[in-house]
Amino acid sequence: MANVVRAALVQATWTGDTGSMVAKHEEHAREAARQGAKVIGFQEVFNAPYFCQVQDAEHYRWAEPVPDGPTVRRMRDVARETGMVIVVPVFEVEQAGFYYNTAAVIDADGSYLGKYRKHHIPQVKGFWEKFYFRPGNLGWPVFETGVGKVGVYICYDRHFPEGWRQLGLNGAQLVYNPSATHRGLSSHLWRLEQPAAAVANEYFVAAINRVGVEEYGDNDFYGTSYFVDPRGQFVGDVASDEAEELVVRDLDFGVIDEVRRQWAFYRDRRPDAYEGLVLP
Repeated sequence: MANVVRAALVQATWTGDTGSMVAKHEEHAREAARQGAKVIGFQEVFNAPYFCQVQDAEHYRWAEPVPDGPTVRRMRDVARETGMVIVVPVFEVEQAGFYYNTAAVIDADGSYLGKYRKHHIPQVKGFWEKFYFRPGNLGWPVFETGVGKVGVYICYDRHFPEGWRQLGLNGAQLVYNPSATHRGLSSHLWRLEQPAAAVANEYFVAAINRVGVEEYGDNDFYGTSYFVDPRGQFVGDVASDEAEELVVRDLDFGVIDEVRRQWAFYRDRRPDAYEGLVLP
């Protein structure tokens, strides 16, 4: 497996309906493949608006099964067509009353590898997620893909260091962090937290944010998506804070080994001293 992986992410504006939103992301995936990308990730609940700006039962209509719902099935076809690994964040219904904020991971041959369910669920103005989602219950999976070991951490999760660390302990080389965050709430943290997580855990992070104002609230999603390396350095430019954008970057996974030898954070961990971290 080559050390350099060409990776992509998409920050997108809401189109007004699921069909056109999925079609737009298909085209972004095809363009990324034309540029040589081998892995791509989309934003949080990419095929829907960020409906969590309000609390209204009508929005359960966006939910679908994973992996047997129409969006994941379609993206499996796109993965086979393009030969890319795809990270697909959607609103999942498992059974009546069991809903999750989920990301499916699809390998480059279209096979479904599994899913991550968001652990940390916010309930604050403009982000009423507890109305819709149960906390994730599938742990911190890292998926063996055609490009390497890929993990997922979703939006609000990024404020909690424990999951970042568990993904690293589970072998992640690249972690996608699909998000929906708006100006004024935590924008000053956006360029701090994911680079800090990449440094502390010595892997690459793909930080994806929505962009624009949508119909169910006044949240102004500010984009500025990026890739960051294990030294905390942005890989290429950060994306626009106003416009939709496909970002394609080369990630040198060899840097992971270099940094882990140089800084040795995993060697010097003290799990025997951390018992208090799991006390309520």
